[in-house]
Amino acid sequence: MHVAIRKMGNSQGVLIPKPFLIQAGFEDAADMQVKNGIIEIRPIKRHPRQGWALDSEKIANVGGEKLVCPEFSNEGDPELTW
Repeated sequence: MHVAIRKMGNSQGVLIPKPFLIQAGFEDAADMQVKNGIIEIRPIKRHPRQGWALDSEKIANVGGEKLVCPEFSNEGDPELTW
């Protein structure tokens, strides 16, 4: 695919179609570098459980030992105790 290099302020850039970004796994940031005259843009790989400890701590602080989302239980489910 040929793309135009556009002036963007004091820089230049290329617009990347959203489907390309989704297919390549990009989210909100990227790693970009030049190797052997080729510009490489890669998604930043995160550990799948990154941030879980902090999120768990936040949940515990909000409800203590109570269910955070009791509305998701099914009728007849036993009451959970922690």
